[in-house]
Amino acid sequence: MNHLTIQEQTIIRQILSETKNKNIDNISRTDAYFRFYKKNPDIIWSFLASMVSRNGGWNMCDLEGSIFPQLIDAGMRKQLFLTYERANWLIFHDVFPQLLLYQYSTKINRSMFHLLPYFNVSTFIQKEWNRYWKEKDRKRMTTALIINEQNVIQTPVIEHPVFKKKVFHSMIFSFQDWLHFSCVLFPTCGGEVYGASVNGFKSLSKRINLGKRLASILFHPRLFPYFLEFAEKTPHTGSRYDYERYFKVKTLGKTPLLRTSFPVIAHHQHIYEDWSNHRKVSPAWLYFPVRHRHPIHLTDWYFAKSNQLQLLLSLQKGIDLNKWE
Repeated sequence: MNHLTIQEQTIIRQILSETKNKNIDNISRTDAYFRFYKKNPDIIWSFLASMVSRNGGWNMCDLEGSIFPQLIDAGMRKQLFLTYERANWLIFHDVFPQLLLYQYSTKINRSMFHLLPYFNVSTFIQKEWNRYWKEKDRKRMTTALIINEQNVIQTPVIEHPVFKKKVFHSMIFSFQDWLHFSCVLFPTCGGEVYGASVNGFKSLSKRINLGKRLASILFHPRLFPYFLEFAEKTPHTGSRYDYERYFKVKTLGKTPLLRTSFPVIAHHQHIYEDWSNHRKVSPAWLYFPVRHRHPIHLTDWYFAKSNQLQLLLSLQKGIDLNKWE
């Protein structure tokens, strides 16, 4: 860093400090993504990130809600929480410096992306930011960020020996995957829910495809204003009450608030490796068009899934899910 100007060194320090301050928990990250989007509406990925992050919080809080503690033992619930939290933290740690550097570049009207290597981000995404600065192709930049962030979590989370053994190879995870309980939802203040299911979470290509499908739903010209209204009006707490309160029919399950349920986790930084040095970018990731194989309007589906969970709970005396590990 010695050859950098004092101004450049200051920018790096400020960005690292701001990223650390906002990477506290799921609530602070969700809020930071959305605030960034409001200041920089051309970086539409940051709105997608905030809405997906809300879902991460709801999934975390489900673990301490009225149903899952009766189906899954405490040790397994803790592992699931740590998996969500680690992926959440890693993505923010990687991407938020990129966003802040972009914001700074727009402020001074000059590209500062030559500083990106100081934040340990992939050469793939460095090239994409430089390209975006020249071409302003929002769709491509959104796709590039989806590709980058899913690759960022692939080795340290999905392929991590502990998470792999205790979470991704567990029967309960396969069961959840099969039932599509892991679903990313975009609610509206009118009590409707849209979204897509995460089926095959362990597959990098499937997660990237899901990200692209979610972006096409979130920014659908007819639906986007409703999702934005929800985000503006509804503070993120981690409880599913955030959006269930808008439903016309009351749901039975209860989920608590995130900050009353979970401690702040102190994360260690793993040894940084540039994923794009050893993993090829599939043309399908960048160029294949989005296809929705299932309906995106999920209000009825959501109520059916809630009923399935209630049924599962009433059957759990006969089926001991805690043995499914």
